[in-house]
Amino acid sequence: MKAAELRQKSVDELKVELTALLRAQFGLRMQHATGQLAKTTEINRVRKDIARVRTILADKA
Repeated sequence: MKAAELRQKSVDELKVELTALLRAQFGLRMQHATGQLAKTTEINRVRKDIARVRTILADKA
């Protein structure tokens, strides 16, 4: 997700997005631990998206 898209969202929408990303990260970690994860780059993508959302939340606060 691009930062420009995130900046257009409200704080409540960003919090919902953050929750969804954290759940996705947990699921990916569990898949990786059990050897079911095919594309390990997804973990890095989700981590960067979480960082983007947290940064924009901090800017709006």
